Amino acid sequence: MTVDQAAPGTQDVFDALVSLGRWRLRPGVSETVLHNGVHLRGWITSLTLEGGDGLPVLWGRLAEALAADEERSGTARAELVRAAPAGSPLRGALLTLIGQLLDHDLLVERSGGEAGGGAGPWLGAVADRPAAAGAALAHSRARVLGADSDSPLARAAARALNRAGLRAEVVEAAELPDGQLLLVASRHDGSPGAGQGQEAAESAIAVAVGVRAGLGFVTPVGSVAQARADAEALAGRLHGRKASPPAEHPALPVLLASSAAQRLVCAVAGVRDPSAEADDARLLPGLPTVLIAEQEPSGGLRGEYRSWPGPALVDVDRIRPRADVRTLSEALARIPVLTDRWAGVLDEPDPGVLPQLPAALVRCAVAGGDLVSGGARADLARLEAVCRAAELRLGGGGSGPVVVGAGLEHARGRALRRAVDREAAEGIDVVSDDRRAPVPWSPETARHPQAAHWWSVLVERLGVDVEVAVERLGTGGGADVFGARVVRRRHRTTVGAPPELLGSAVEATVDGAVAFAALSAVVRVQAAADTPHARQLVTPSGAAAVLARSAEVAPWEDSGWTTAWLAEAAGREPGLQEALTGLTGWSPQSWEPSPGADADVHALWSALRQCGFTVLSAGADAPNARPGPRSASGPASHPGPGTRPTPMEGPR
Repeated sequence: MTVDQAAPGTQDVFDALVSLGRWRLRPGVSETVLHNGVHLRGWITSLTLEGGDGLPVLWGRLAEALAADEERSGTARAELVRAAPAGSPLRGALLTLIGQLLDHDLLVERSGGEAGGGAGPWLGAVADRPAAAGAALAHSRARVLGADSDSPLARAAARALNRAGLRAEVVEAAELPDGQLLLVASRHDGSPGAGQGQEAAESAIAVAVGVRAGLGFVTPVGSVAQARADAEALAGRLHGRKASPPAEHPALPVLLASSAAQRLVCAVAGVRDPSAEADDARLLPGLPTVLIAEQEPSGGLRGEYRSWPGPALVDVDRIRPRADVRTLSEALARIPVLTDRWAGVLDEPDPGVLPQLPAALVRCAVAGGDLVSGGARADLARLEAVCRAAELRLGGGGSGPVVVGAGLEHARGRALRRAVDREAAEGIDVVSDDRRAPVPWSPETARHPQAAHWWSVLVERLGVDVEVAVERLGTGGGADVFGARVVRRRHRTTVGAPPELLGSAVEATVDGAVAFAALSAVVRVQAAADTPHARQLVTPSGAAAVLARSAEVAPWEDSGWTTAWLAEAAGREPGLQEALTGLTGWSPQSWEPSPGADADVHALWSALRQCGFTVLSAGADAPNARPGPRSASGPASHPGPGTRPTPMEGPR
C-alpha cells in the first residue's frame, strides 16, 4: 500500500522525518513481533508489516518515537533523524512504515492534547481529535427521561452516560410509555439558561430506548421529535411479533441502556456511530440503523443493528430522497431491509420446501393467504414477490391499483407490459393498422436457446399439451414489439370451452416473447401442482432485465445463461419501453397514498422510496391511462424471463 500524499495531514511526512512529532501511536494499539516483521491491531483495523530480519528492530525504534511520553519520544525522534539522513534507504523505510500507519488510522495527532474524563482512553483510540471530542462531552449535559425514574433501564443509562464523561440527570416524564426512555443531550457552556428553552430543545440530539417482554430497541440518533417518532413506530412494529419469555433476562435492560448511551456519546463527541464499526454488508448505506435486542429461547441475549426505513421522516437528513435502484444486486440487497422480521414492512419471500426446478418458486404471506412467485432463479422470484406483495398492500389502500419496481425503469417496464397484456386479454386492439400481424414460431426454428429450452420444459418435461400464438404488435422507438400467448390445446371433449391461458409475454423479439411466455406457463403449471391454494400467483417479468445491465458475465456464459440473457435483453429495453408507450398511449405516473390512507400504507410507501423502489399509478385515474383491469377470481399472471438451463434440462 502507498500513502496518499494529498490526504490532509500527511504531506509533511514526505518532507522531513521531524514532522513525526505531530503524531503518536493510538492508545490501545497492540503489537505482535514476528521473525521478519510486526503485526499491529487497533480499534477496528489491523496491519501486518513484513520485511527483513531488521524490521522488528526498526519498528521498535519507531515505536519509541511514537510513544505518548513527549520527553521519551522526542529523544527517540532526534536519534532517528540523525541515523536516517535525507535520501537514505533507512529514511525511505521509515517513511513507508509511517505511511502504512496513517493509512490504517493507527496514529493520532498530538497537537490536540489529551482527552480527559472516563472516556479519555477510548476517545484516544477512536476519535480523530480526542481532545476536541472530550471537550464536547465535557461541555454537554444529558437528561434521561422516563415514566419511572428509578427503573433498572433508567439507572443503567444514567450510569453509562456519566462513566463516559457526559454528565446526566434522570428526569421523570409521565408522557413516555412504560419501558421506554428518551436520552437527550444538549450543549451547556455555563451561561444562564444554556441548555434550556425552546431553542436548546430544537438543537438537542436524542436517542430512544425501549424494552418489553424480552425484546428491545435503540433508535438512531436524531432530533427529539425524530427519536420519539422512531420509538413509537418501532414499539408498534415489535409489539405482538414475539411471545413473552417466562422471565426477562436481567441483563437485557443494561445491554439496551448501555447501547443507547454509547450512540448518544458518539454523536456528541463526533465519533462515528457504533453500527458503522462492524462494516456489516447487510446494512444499507444511507439508511439509519436501529439496534434490536432479544432474549433467545436458550436464555441468552442477541443484539443486531438493522437498517431502519422508518415511516416518520422528521429530520432533514431523513427526508432526503434516496437514489433509485439501478442494478439487480442493489435490488436484492434492499429486499432484506423491506422484509426484516423486526423492522421490515413486508413478509420475507422464502423458498421453503417449494421446488426450485425446473423453475424456482418462493412464497410469502399477504392479506388473505399466500402469494407464490416463480422465476428462472430464486433471487428473481423473490424480487417479483416483493414487488407484487407491495402492490397488493398499496392498491388495497383505496387509491387504485399501482405498479412497484426496483427503480423507475423496472417499474415502467412492469407497468407497460401489464397494460399491453391486460388490453389483449380484454380484447382491446393495441394497434389497429396493418403493422399487427401473426408471426409463425416453432421450436425447430427457434434461434434463441432460452425459447427452445422453456418450450421443451413445458411440453416434454411437464407434459403439457400447449400451443403458442405470436403477433407483431407494432414498431416504435427503433424497436419491434411482439406478443406471445401460450394456451392449453383444446381437446374434443372441451369443444366450445374458452382456451386456458397459461402464460403471456410482451418483448422486443419473437424468441424473447416465446421464452418469457413459456416460462410463465411453466411457473403456473408448477405452482398449480405444488401450491394449489395460493391466493396470488406471480409469474416473472422481462422488465427485470434492466437491472442486469451492469452485471458481469463470465467468458463462458452465452445467451443460454440467465445473466447473459438478461444483459442481452437490457440493451433492447429502452427502445421497447418507448415503443410500448407509443402503442398504449400511456405514460405511467408517480403514485403516493392519499392523506387519509392507512398508516401501514404510508409506512410501506415511505420504506419503498427510502430503499430506492418506485411506485407508479396503474389505475383508470392515472394520467393518459386506458381503462383499468377487470377483477378476476383467478390469480394474476405477468410475463417474465427465464434462466440458464442446467445440463440435464436443455442447451448450454
